[in-house]
Amino acid sequence: MKDFNQDQVETHFEKLLRPQLTWLYRISYRFTGNKADAEDLVQDLLVKLYPRRDELDSVANLRPWLVRVLYRLFLDNERRQKRSPLRLLKRRPKDDAEDPLEQFPASDPDPEQYTGGRILSERIEQALNMLCRDHRAIITLHDMEGYRLSELETLLEVPLGTLKSRLHRGRATLRKILEKDGTF
Repeated sequence: MKDFNQDQVETHFEKLLRPQLTWLYRISYRFTGNKADAEDLVQDLLVKLYPRRDELDSVANLRPWLVRVLYRLFLDNERRQKRSPLRLLKRRPKDDAEDPLEQFPASDPDPEQYTGGRILSERIEQALNMLCRDHRAIITLHDMEGYRLSELETLLEVPLGTLKSRLHRGRATLRKILEKDGTF
């Protein structure tokens, strides 16, 4: 990069990605299912992007591009963890105080609504974590984040028919899990 000193480069990188961090963390959390892994995934993404920071200016639609890179990193980490002998020792924290699925609108619900919403969020989160990674990813990106299937076809580099099939099967499996649990 020309005409930038190191402080200006870091500031430019930070200006580009800081507005995306909360959004990236939310998607990452839904992919991974827990706070620590979500934070690690976002951090891995930033570490991988920093050396290639000058390429970020040439990206037309930054958010979809970031989702694609985040998803690929998630898949790589999943594959690596499956081969790791330490995967059985990994613990999943149960009480994340800053769980993004537990955030509520500004109006204060009464205690019954709050408890019901929290229980429902926990059950849905547990059910999502029981899905395979492909189904969890498509449901997260399509149903929760609002991406259209045509966008996901480009983002995930998966044919449209496969995406439709995964979405249908993922929803059906999620429905079965929640019905079995007595949630619905």
